[in-house]
Formats: sequence, structure tokens, C-alpha cells
Amino acid sequence: MTEEMDIIDFLTTAIQSGKYESDDKLPSENELADRFKVPRITARKAYERLQELGYIYSQQGKGSFVRDRNLRIPLVLSGNVSFSQKMVDLGYSYQSKNIFCEPILFNNKIYETLQADEHDIVYQIGRLRIVNGQPIAIHISYVRAAMFPDIRYEGKDVTSMFHYYKSKGYRDFQSKQTILSVTFPSKFERNLLACSSLIPLLVLESGCMDGKTGHTLECSKIMYRGDCFSYEI
Repeated sequence: MTEEMDIIDFLTTAIQSGKYESDDKLPSENELADRFKVPRITARKAYERLQELGYIYSQQGKGSFVRDRNLRIPLVLSGNVSFSQKMVDLGYSYQSKNIFCEPILFNNKIYETLQADEHDIVYQIGRLRIVNGQPIAIHISYVRAAMFPDIRYEGKDVTSMFHYYKSKGYRDFQSKQTILSVTFPSKFERNLLACSSLIPLLVLESGCMDGKTGHTLECSKIMYRGDCFSYEI
């Protein structure tokens, strides 16, 4: 494992320093094995890890190449514009896919944020964000059924909560406290995002309220693939 990490450190340093640029061909497994005096399988595993981390890509019969890590989506983690609108404004081919709408078990943190009591029914509406054909984020919104009585039926068709709120007469959106954290994807999340367990997820937890009434519309949890974005806070 130490020898494998030595190769990974060598290659990541070379890529980050500009020795290898986007789409440059990297040394073969045999060349790395000779350089580090290790079995070829060690070099192969190092390349597999780098591919999982998004540093490189491979072409069968041709070798391994540097992935362009500069083509990242700039994302402003603030404001009152929907994620969908931000992507459209940036000129990306964007799709939002509804993946579930279901009631949740009592969760003190979520219920407290929504100012709900323990007898309220809270629904979670999940959407998968897809940019240029690649899944890049999972967005989950939690809302009170008492505030949106038809969410049980309408929620399964919602792809933008902002559009849904506007259809209910809400126009003045204000963000509540935002919490940022980093985690790694579960099996379910890896399958949805088509990523490996080594790709970190940036988790953004926040709330949205109606500026006119002060009522909390939702609390949300968004999981962004860490290798797809550059972040502006």
C-alpha cells in the first residue's frame, strides 16, 4: 500500500504542477513499475485509484490520460435563485429528475427547522441534478404536509421546488442558516451519482422561508459531487 501511495503522490504532484496537462498520456504501468521497482499490479492499482478520484481516464489499448479538472461548474452557494436557473443561466444542458416523494419518520432536527410538531407529517422530495448528461447532485427538500396539503400527490412530479412554491403563490424567497460539511457517498448515493466511494460529497444543509410571511417553506439537503464543482461562497 505504501508503494502504491508513492506512485499516486508522484503522479498527482506531476499533474498539479503542470508537468502533465489535460489529455496528456501518462507513463505506462510497466514504466511506473520499473521506476518504482514494484510489481506491475501495484502500478495498475495506483492508476485505478487515480481514476476513481477523477484525476485520470483510460482508453483501452492506448493507456491512461490526464482528465481535465478545470472544466468545473462554478457554483454560488447563496442567493435566492434556484439551482435549475443557475445552471440554465450558465449555459449548461440541465435536467432535474424526480427520484422520490415520501413521508419521513420523525427527525428532531428537520421538524425543528420546519417549526413542525411531532404529529405533523413531513414529506421528502428528492431530485437528481444532471448537467451535460452527468449526474452531479442530489437535492432533498423537506416540507410540511400541513403547509402544502397536496404534496402527497403533487410531490412526485416536482422537479423544481422554487417553481412549485411559485405555483402556490410564494415569490419572496429568503435563505435561512446554511451548514456546510463533507462526507463520502453511500451505496445508494454512489449509484445515483455514478461515482466511486472515494469521491467526496459537499453537503449543503439550509432552509428557505417566505420573506413576506416569515413562514419556513422547507429545509433542504444537497449533496454535490466534489469533483464537479468550483465553489463560490
